[in-house]
Amino acid sequence: MAYLEAYEAFINKHKKSRTGEDRRRLEEGHGHAERMFLEQVWWPAIGHFEDLIPEYQVTDYKGGTRYLDFAWVRSPYRICIEIDGYGPHQRDVGRWQYADHLQRQNDLVLDGWIIIRFSYDDVKERPRLCERTLQQVQGKWFGGYDQKYHLVDMERFILHMAIVQEELIPAAVVEELGVSEKTARKWLRSLVEKGLLVPISGNLRLRKYKVNADERLSKYLK
Repeated sequence: MAYLEAYEAFINKHKKSRTGEDRRRLEEGHGHAERMFLEQVWWPAIGHFEDLIPEYQVTDYKGGTRYLDFAWVRSPYRICIEIDGYGPHQRDVGRWQYADHLQRQNDLVLDGWIIIRFSYDDVKERPRLCERTLQQVQGKWFGGYDQKYHLVDMERFILHMAIVQEELIPAAVVEELGVSEKTARKWLRSLVEKGLLVPISGNLRLRKYKVNADERLSKYLK
């Protein structure tokens, strides 16, 4: 799918799901810098808009409403992506506004968010630098294997469990995800078929799995 077609579908999808201020923010707040970021950085780096939410609403420590430029939400991580301009408005920000801005970021971090910031100038003049950063973010927190192997959310989460635990048993998947043993085994089998997990015990009924850390996968699992 071409970028413009994907972009229109992405924006229209979120417009249809919003009302009131949320919709107005998406229509008016999603400006030139955000669109340029999507076209020059996000799309070349990621190639789709799944898991990305524009103008994402959060509640601050005072109970007020704030909006993030973008939220990249994929279990178990939430990444805030902000595009920061530099112009008269930014230079004239008062001391209290600046302090409030820092507190807002602190609140997000304390609430478990990962914060990634790009300057408008870098997005415009050095998009490949931003693209590389975005790919590093993907590799560090989501794993570069995601695009290559077309994983669904359940597979991503199970693979993350396997990476963390080193050896994974079906019962752990059942307990962590609240699914049946049949469902857990179905997703484990899918990851084995994709070459991402290998069984390490059992014969007819597999009991343990580990990440397939052969040379072919090593660059995706760093």
